[in-house]
Amino acid sequence: MKSFSPGPEHALELRAALGTFPTGVTVITAAPPVKGKVTPVAMTANSFTSVSLNPPLILWCPAQISARHDAFVNAVQFSVHILAEDQRAVAQHFARCGDDFSAIPHHIDPHGVPHLDGCVTRLDCTTEQVMDGGDHSIILGRVQSAHVTDARPLAFCTGRFSDVRVDT
Repeated sequence: MKSFSPGPEHALELRAALGTFPTGVTVITAAPPVKGKVTPVAMTANSFTSVSLNPPLILWCPAQISARHDAFVNAVQFSVHILAEDQRAVAQHFARCGDDFSAIPHHIDPHGVPHLDGCVTRLDCTTEQVMDGGDHSIILGRVQSAHVTDARPLAFCTGRFSDVRVDT
C-alpha cells in the first residue's frame, strides 16, 4: 500500500486513488441561453450522486477549466442521463465535444434540453444552487421527473469503462 499526503506534488496519485472508486457514467445536458439564443450542450461526468429523497436532490460537479462549465452553472434546467453499457461511444463523444448532437439519437424537450435515447435513467432537473468546490463547481439539482428502463448501466473505474454485473 502506498501512502501520501494530498498536495500539488501528489495530484496525479490522488486522482488515481479516487479513480479506484467505481462510478456510473452520466452525460449531463442543458440548453442555457447564450446571447439570447438557446444553445444545447452536453458533458460526460462521473461526479454525480444522489443527495436527498425529500426533497429529491442530486448533485454533479463540472470542472471550472472546462469550456462548458459556465453554460452548465448558468442553466436553469438540465438532464442527467445514466448511460447504458452499450453507450461507451456516447460517453466518449461528449467527453470531447459538447455541442455536436448530430450522430447521437436524441430529442429536445420544451425547454430546449436534449434528451438522449437509450439511457438507463434520465433525471430532469432544475438548478437549486451552485457552490464553489475547489477546482470544480457543485451543482445541486432538484429532480422534477425521472425516467427509468431496465437496461444495464455503464461503469467507470481506474480509468476504464466497464459494465455492471449483478448477481441474482
